[in-house]
Amino acid sequence: MDVSVTALQGPSPASLPLEMVERKGLGHPDTICDALAENLSVALSRFYVERFGAILHHNVDKALLWGGASRPAFGGGEVRSPIEIYLAGRATAEFKGVKVPIDEIAVEGSRAWLRKHLRFLDATRHVLIHPLVRPTSTDLASLFSRGTGAPRANDTSLGMGYAPLDTLESAVLAVERRLNAPETKSAHPAAGEDIKVMGARRGDAIQLTVACAIVDRQVADMREYFARKAEVAALALAAAREVAAAGVEVEVNTADGDTPESLYLSVTGTSAEAGDDGQVGRGNRVNGLITPYRPMSMEAAAGKNPVTHVGKIYNVLANRIARDIVAKIEDAQETYCGLLSQIGRPIDQPQVIDVKVRLHDPAALESLRPRIAELTRSHLAAAGSLWREFIDGAAPLW
Repeated sequence: MDVSVTALQGPSPASLPLEMVERKGLGHPDTICDALAENLSVALSRFYVERFGAILHHNVDKALLWGGASRPAFGGGEVRSPIEIYLAGRATAEFKGVKVPIDEIAVEGSRAWLRKHLRFLDATRHVLIHPLVRPTSTDLASLFSRGTGAPRANDTSLGMGYAPLDTLESAVLAVERRLNAPETKSAHPAAGEDIKVMGARRGDAIQLTVACAIVDRQVADMREYFARKAEVAALALAAAREVAAAGVEVEVNTADGDTPESLYLSVTGTSAEAGDDGQVGRGNRVNGLITPYRPMSMEAAAGKNPVTHVGKIYNVLANRIARDIVAKIEDAQETYCGLLSQIGRPIDQPQVIDVKVRLHDPAALESLRPRIAELTRSHLAAAGSLWREFIDGAAPLW
């Protein structure tokens, strides 16, 4: 297996005069779509394993969230029209005479996820789930079960990864995670789950713009709204400064006006309640960020089967390979990794393996190339067992 290991050319994003990074948080409509698509894949995989001893072919990576309508109000408003979520794809609907209750798995699993992660959303009254999963195609089902050894890729696709995260990337990720942490929600219940963080760096100065839905039943009036908003800003600033020691500014809900109708009030904690729609693949890449200054694949990883779909597997592996090289090769400053599959080819044998490394000492590349290639191959050798991590929820995708 040929592993191309070359020098990473060009400037690092962190060295450029400008850089931009985004993260869509847990309650963002796009993230909800990713989460529910992956949740359905995991639930189907577990059902297949429990009933048939193996994961059967499926790809349920298409989801659309059609936002509802609501009337937020201080002290508590109402959802007037429910959010509608459409889960589409293909899955094995029957095996050895046993029918798979796909619709039931989709609806109940989605409601369970929504109840667990969105505190103020009533998963029954506020949401309609539409399962639109049809039987899998016969050619892909045949390819899925063909042969021995490593599974065969069911698509020609690519995965991209890089390491390490730079200061801006780390700050954006840290802010959303802090604001959506369980302990934060317990101490600051007015902060909804729909949080988006946009980061911009000019030189050494970082400016973070945070959108955070404020839950209406948790605030009595405009004075209290702005007090809760200030708390969110303080929490975000503290989280960012743990990563970027100085030069950080944070602004929250910058579109707010001076009337109740102009504030980012929410009945449920997500903008999905009132017209903001969502779709799988429009949000974070598998490292949790949207990074236009980095190599990215537009592949929607969530919902793809965890056994043969390289659109999921290779994006996760590419990031792991890059992180491992930076962690274990002392001279490595930065690594990019690209993996290209070919449909029908074993998933542990990509068509192209492209590893680019920036070293403290560029002259050391020749001597380090065999070790870098060895680390890369070790991750690819484990591609066939990665499915276990996906169905255990140990390989996050957003």
